[in-house]
Formats: sequence, structure tokens, C-alpha cells
Amino acid sequence: MTTTEPATYGGWQSERSGFIGNLSGPGFTLVAAASVIALIPLYSQSFSSAFFALPVAAVLLLLAYGRVLGLTADQWIVLAVRHQIAVATNRNLFFSGIFAPRTQDGDQPMDLPGTLARLHLLEAPDGLGGQLGIMHNPVDNTYTAVCRLTHPGLALVDTERQNTRVGAWAAVLRSHCKEDGVITRIGVHQRSLPDDGAALRSWTERHISQDAPAPAVEALDQLMAGAGPAATIRETYLAVTLSAFRARLAIKGAGGGQRGAAAVLVRELNAMQPALSSAGLQVKEWLTPRGVAQTIRTAYDPEAHVLLAERNEAASTVPGWEGTPRGVAPEVAGPAAAETQWGVYRHDGAWTVSYQVRGFPQSEVYATFLQPLLRPRANARRSLSLVYEPIGPAKARKELAREKTKRDAARGLRAKTGRSESEDERREAMTARAQDMARAAGHGVVRLTALVAVTVVDVDELEIACADLQADASAAGLELRRVWGAQDDAFVASALPLAQGLPERRVGI
Repeated sequence: MTTTEPATYGGWQSERSGFIGNLSGPGFTLVAAASVIALIPLYSQSFSSAFFALPVAAVLLLLAYGRVLGLTADQWIVLAVRHQIAVATNRNLFFSGIFAPRTQDGDQPMDLPGTLARLHLLEAPDGLGGQLGIMHNPVDNTYTAVCRLTHPGLALVDTERQNTRVGAWAAVLRSHCKEDGVITRIGVHQRSLPDDGAALRSWTERHISQDAPAPAVEALDQLMAGAGPAATIRETYLAVTLSAFRARLAIKGAGGGQRGAAAVLVRELNAMQPALSSAGLQVKEWLTPRGVAQTIRTAYDPEAHVLLAERNEAASTVPGWEGTPRGVAPEVAGPAAAETQWGVYRHDGAWTVSYQVRGFPQSEVYATFLQPLLRPRANARRSLSLVYEPIGPAKARKELAREKTKRDAARGLRAKTGRSESEDERREAMTARAQDMARAAGHGVVRLTALVAVTVVDVDELEIACADLQADASAAGLELRRVWGAQDDAFVASALPLAQGLPERRVGI
């Protein structure tokens, strides 16, 4: 391939880690029960009991192997029961504001719903005289820093430069695919939202001459009122998560505790910046505690973006600004109220539906194939989160060997039963072999999950916005699945740049 030809990408594989084959634990139990019930007529030598036993066994097998919207019956049952228990105990509701808990000193800590309640926002020096906001998860013992990126994009650059930038980003991920690497998550988050024109209006008001003709000023106001809201802006964030367990020796050498963990994380962030620059990604700022709180606040309350944009612009440009500093106080970062419904998450004055990308394109695609997901829409904002987990060589070798053994066993069983191998199964085996060869040649292996969310402030436009998103996803060759029964957790992963949403490898599919 010459350097002028656009590179293509493919070979994504879904994880398969069933308890037995592709069956989860409950699914295996259903199959075992069906087998026992089906054998009852033979052992009892009562053929009349077969009229009862065989239909029951068939139903159990259908529950184990049948799928609706990609989920098995036992998975639907678990989701439905968990959601109904949450509704019955009011755990699907969240109230903050005047109901927020306070310390004995009267201070109000950061109050977030659901899985975010365990997180603590810390403040640490960034090594350059500023302060860095770090999200600490005491349960997983991880520390996450977030930065705001600017990038020139890929759509309007020549093919050679596009290939170079994508290759440099692959090198960034590959550099963390090492044994006992301290960076366990790398999250890329991008939001597409209507431009309120706050920065433009603020700049214009400060630079209009007092002697300007009134008709010219009026024409300018009309132009900004019409063109500003019609534009679309995109915000891009990068989140880096450090594992305190893997970095325990480095943390101990840096002084130990949270201060030592923050120092090690800052050192890793500084080491990443040259590699990010080579990929065309410029770090505009590593977010302070108020900056991290603002990204959370604007996700829960989209209408707050207008006020915050105007205030931040004034705080950055007005000499001697004495008002509220840029960002949001951490204690008011969360929503005032939130409600988790079966397929919708309501937060403050907005409604969000989150989707998980369950299938990437089977064919080779270009580097820009995800662009339709962030296509500008006047009635909705969209958020896309990609979360990567770099895997070390030894673990990658073990994981790929396990997957290869499962596939070979399944192919052998199909051959013995006389079932012909489908083209999809044959291509999947070829992809797995190619991935193992690439790993043996020194390439890195990463786990990846992708989630996308659509948010509206008018509930009547929600289903229209969801239909538009699914149409754009289809154009990109993606298979989306609505996260039924867990919209609150999905919102955390899809609408917030905190590198959440990629679970530990577990039993079940």
C-alpha cells in the first residue's frame, strides 16, 4: 500500500467469556434442568409424562438460548427484577440541592447519584504551578485526570497526514500495552452540541465602538441572533486512569497515599503529551477541580452551558475580573434531581437515552467512520465515549489463547454433529488468527467499549432524536443497543468524560 492510499481498519471481536461455552451461569443451569426433565420419561418408563416433561424442557432451552434484542431471558429477568426493586424502594430517584448531605462543619461535599456517589474529587499540583482535578475511586483504588483537547480533525486533511495521525494515536495506545502498566483506562469523550454564541456575543460587546452607526450595530445583532444558534460546537476530552495497585511501588516512592498517587499520575500525564502532540492532539488544559465539576454539571443540566460559557469567557478576557472564577464549584456539580426510568434517564431539565455499541462494522472501514454519530442536530446534543483498556503481552497471549481454544472446540463440535460452518464463523476465525499473529509481531491488544448518548430538553423530541441517532449509526455500520433497565449507569459511561463503562472481564456474555 502506498502512502497516498487511505488506511482501513477492522477486526473488532466481541468478548466471549461464558460459564460453559457461550452460556452464562443461569443459562447453564437452565440447560441442565432441561436435560434432567427431558430424561424423566425414559427413567420412569412413563410415556404419558413426556407430554408434560418435553414441553417444559423445550421452554427451558428456549429461555437459555433464545435472544431478544441481543439479551437472553435470564439477563432480561435480572434487569427487570433489579429495576422493579429500585422503583419499589425509590432508589431510582435522586434529590440533591437543599437535600444534599453536609458535614459537621456545615460544608457540602460533592453529591452525585448512583455509581458516582463513591467518587471523590481531589486537588493536586500539576507540576507547572497550577492545580489539577483528580477523581478518586476508593472502591477500585484508581485515580483519573481529565484534559480538554483540540485537534485539527481528519476529514479535511490529505490521506498521508490522516494515516500518520491515526498511526500516532495507535502508538499512544500501544505504548501502554506493557506488563504491569500503571495506566489501566484511557477514555476519549466528545460532545456535539448547538453553539449558543456566548463567546461571540461577549467578544462583540467588548469591541463595538461607541461611535458605531446604529444600523450597523442592529444588523450585527440580527446576524448573531440568527447564525450563532445555528452553529455547532464540539468538545473533546481525554481521561487517563491510574491503578494505585499496579503503581504501589511508585506511589510509595513518591510519598505514599493520595499525594503520592497524584504525583505518579502527573508524571505519567507529562510523559504522554509528546506522543499526543505527534497524533495531532493538543492538550488545551488539564482540568482543575472546578473544570471537572463543570463537565459534570453541563452533562446533567445542558441549559447551564449558556451561563457558564458567558461567565468563563468574561473571567478569561476581562482585565481585573472579580466575579466567580471559571468552572463550577464541586459541591454543585451533580444534578438537583434525577429519575431512572426503564429506557430513559431524566436529570434536571433534560432527558437522555444511552446506547451501547454492540457491533462494529464487519468490513474494513476508514478512520472517519464514526463521524455520522456526532452529526450536528438542532434539537439534541450527542455524546460519544470510547474507553480503552491496554493489555500487557502476557495477559494478551493468555486471553487470545483462551479465545482460540473456545473457537476451535466449537468448530470441532459443529463438525462432529454434521453442521456446516457459516461464512461469518469462518471469517471470525480468520480475524482471531490475524489478531494473534499481530500480537506475536509486537502489536498491542486493547479492550474497547463504545457508548453514545442523545440528550434533549423537550421530551416530545426525544424519540425523534433517538431515531436520527440510530439512522446515523446504521450509516456508520454500527449496531446500537439501548441500555434497558440501567440508563443511570449508562449515562455515567456515555455522557461524562470519566473513563467509566468498561467492566472487568466477567462470566457471561
